[in-house]
Amino acid sequence: MTFEPQILALWSAPRSRSTAFLKMMSQRGDHTILHEPFSHVMNFGETSVDGRTVRSETELIEAVHELAEKGPVFFKDTTDFAYPGLLADTAFLQKATHTFIIRHPSEAIASHCAINPEATCEEIGFSRLAEIYDAVRQATGQRPVVVDSDDLVADPEATVRAYCDRAGIPFIDSALSWRPEMRQEWVGTKAWHESTSRSEGFAATGSAYTRGPDNDPQLAEFLAFHLPFYEELRAHRLSVPTRAA
Repeated sequence: MTFEPQILALWSAPRSRSTAFLKMMSQRGDHTILHEPFSHVMNFGETSVDGRTVRSETELIEAVHELAEKGPVFFKDTTDFAYPGLLADTAFLQKATHTFIIRHPSEAIASHCAINPEATCEEIGFSRLAEIYDAVRQATGQRPVVVDSDDLVADPEATVRAYCDRAGIPFIDSALSWRPEMRQEWVGTKAWHESTSRSEGFAATGSAYTRGPDNDPQLAEFLAFHLPFYEELRAHRLSVPTRAA
């Protein structure tokens, strides 16, 4: 039986098209949207949930539960930070529907380091993403949904349909396109969201980067470290039905 989760989460390593996915979820109009609340707590020391200022993971999880009592909540977050409070909260890992989105780390690393040249290996985020995935799987006894963002770009409709079916929410065709905008909650970190603010749907950006794992030894080391975690997640990616020719 299909059910609609009150709390739906999307976890992502940075630069893996998760902001575009949030835009699609916002376009649906049937969820309250929270943009990177966990990373804001870690990065800025606080975030706001429904007018309530929270300053820790524990307070945040409590606030998200309270917000979900009013209706369905969707949040997306990135793993450039570690979230020990999340990993320790088995009840939240079980009760929320946690989903994941991935992108090949060679592309994510080049995009990430173009914005943050001083990024550390851990901040690339795939090892932490796999850690959350494993924690959810252990807490629930089920394999969480993993969206390959290459599938999302190649066939948005089929991929989102498959995601909605697994996540237990209705598919809404009109949410696959949107008007370009810089959302208010992106302004403080606008450099990370410029490309999505100009987008009108899921599409490859075609960006060219001067620095990447293919020409930078440090970034090649980043790739070697994170590739196994990406491959582990990709092995469980969402199966997207192919269309008949």
